[in-house]
Amino acid sequence: TDVKPSRLAAAQEAARSFIADQPGTTRIGIVTFAGAAALVQPPTHSRDDLLAAIDRFQLQRGTAVGSGIVISLATLLPEAGIDAEKHINGTSSRWRFPNEDPPKKLAPGSNASVAIVLLTDGVTNTGPDPLKMAQLAADHGVRVYTVGIGTPEGATLSMKGMSMRVRLEEGVL
Repeated sequence: TDVKPSRLAAAQEAARSFIADQPGTTRIGIVTFAGAAALVQPPTHSRDDLLAAIDRFQLQRGTAVGSGIVISLATLLPEAGIDAEKHINGTSSRWRFPNEDPPKKLAPGSNASVAIVLLTDGVTNTGPDPLKMAQLAADHGVRVYTVGIGTPEGATLSMKGMSMRVRLEEGVL
């Protein structure tokens, strides 16, 4: 009740507005996150595909902001070798050369060809630390823009027999 008509509808409208404001030459992808993060629309020029992905958003338990950032980074920068599994789970099934050099850090915000726009309505309660994942993005020169949907006081959401307390974590955003 703290966001009208609902937090989910407000997030969907914010995402639609963002897409509508971008030039047609801009590729946009969509990663959703709740208790886990998933790529639901790889980067594309197709506004219809993006809008269809937004229409499929569903309310779920959990807020894994850090997971959303690292999945976005791995999608945006496949050549960077970002091991999302290691950042999210602490272990990796990826094989690496023993003497492989760590990637060189870039100046924060210096990668002008990619950015992450993060929409969230909650406090991180699962997954990796969002500030550490934001630092990982900065180390790759990627800017993270945040959009908070909700209020710091929060509200209790009820849907399909679920009830959960949510509030916006402005300090972390």
